[in-house]
Amino acid sequence: MSLKNEVERRLPNWERWYPSVFEAARDLGMIRAVVCDPSSLLLSNRHSAVRQQAEQAHRDQWGGGPADPDD
Repeated sequence: MSLKNEVERRLPNWERWYPSVFEAARDLGMIRAVVCDPSSLLLSNRHSAVRQQAEQAHRDQWGGGPADPDD
């Protein structure tokens, strides 16, 4: 069931009192904000593991990376 359908089931005519379905759902206790560390919101931090795996896969397939001192 979608959020809008659930809000309509619990509070018919919610549009008369709320500007959006999210405001109604918040007041009904269906959704709530969660406090998190601001650094976790940065895409660069969230996707660093994916980027590292992609870089490693590229090195494995195409070579590259630090040069061997013995060469």
